[in-house]
Amino acid sequence: MSTIRWTEDHTHQSARWHSENGHPLPERTVAADDRVKAADAYRLACEGTALLWRGDFHNARQLLRAIGRRIDRKAPGAGSSPSESFHLHRRHSRHRARVLGKLLVLLDDDYTLALRRAPDVRRACLEAYGPPKGPTAVSLRELLGVIGAHQWRSKGIDVPALGTRIHPHYGVFAPVRGEYVDLVARAPLPSATRRSPATSTAFDLGTGTGVLAAVLAGRGISRVVATDVSSRALICARENDLVACNPPWLPARPTGPIEQGVYDPDGTMLRGFLSGLAGHLHPGGEGWLVLSDLAEHLGLRTRRQLLDAVHAAGLHVVGRMDTKPRHPRSQDTTDPLHAARSAETTSLWRLATRRASRAASSAGRGVTGAGQTACLGEVSEICRPWA
Repeated sequence: MSTIRWTEDHTHQSARWHSENGHPLPERTVAADDRVKAADAYRLACEGTALLWRGDFHNARQLLRAIGRRIDRKAPGAGSSPSESFHLHRRHSRHRARVLGKLLVLLDDDYTLALRRAPDVRRACLEAYGPPKGPTAVSLRELLGVIGAHQWRSKGIDVPALGTRIHPHYGVFAPVRGEYVDLVARAPLPSATRRSPATSTAFDLGTGTGVLAAVLAGRGISRVVATDVSSRALICARENDLVACNPPWLPARPTGPIEQGVYDPDGTMLRGFLSGLAGHLHPGGEGWLVLSDLAEHLGLRTRRQLLDAVHAAGLHVVGRMDTKPRHPRSQDTTDPLHAARSAETTSLWRLATRRASRAASSAGRGVTGAGQTACLGEVSEICRPWA
């Protein structure tokens, strides 16, 4: 266990250190309150000093925003290419997360936040962190994320394709982009599933909240099996009575647990899915791969590279459905990645083994990005993830 130490009122104090993003223990920690100026707080945070907040809760939030504005004043402009713009953006995002993560708060041994005008965060922290293990220091930015996740979990997110709401847990990527869900709701089911829906099986990798499997179950798939590296995601899917898959979209390194739903270093999970798919499909079965082509527009992956991976895996494309993104960032002209986001298309690619149906091998051309994956139809070894 890592322990954070500081001096307050001439007394040495300590607490357990916790960071969901894996940020290292601060080299130095000082107590701070409403008297600290934003410029001084920003300078200390950039130098690596953490500030343990002892003042008013709402003032702490204002200070966090003030530090964020100072960071963003030095945000890089557009690079000479889309890929350079992306890497500059990611580097700035990591720097921003490190600096903002230096403003800390102390949770008591029952998760009480003993600050003036502080909300009751005990239930939210219990859901996110599990049973308390003594006084714990966390970043205010992380705590605000915990509070927001609790609100999402309580209220849920409406999913029109399901006619109900999904209740995502903290650290589980939420289905806020509904276009890929609509694709799974509309795509034609594979022949094996249509012939015998009562015995049909779907196998999903990276279930997340389980939204895609709920859609598949609603379409008559009798059994859906899913895996996920996140224990939180599996618990979330069970509580939603769902199973589904949500592999990452972009080949880059995530900065925290929630970004693992978006960034896949070197495209490892995507390649693993493709390379293992043919060996897990019986004749008539399909693998559905829902991909954003954002990585292509950013110069991080080419269509040819993924087509080659599909071919090398003994697969071919049965068909494809496209949709344009509806999320606000695709319309934000101030976003340094706006050109790529505005050109983005999300596609559902239906993949089958070449030996099963060579006649459709010429259907569809080009795949990039990363998104949702699902295997449908008869599946062998469905309980063993291969990626």
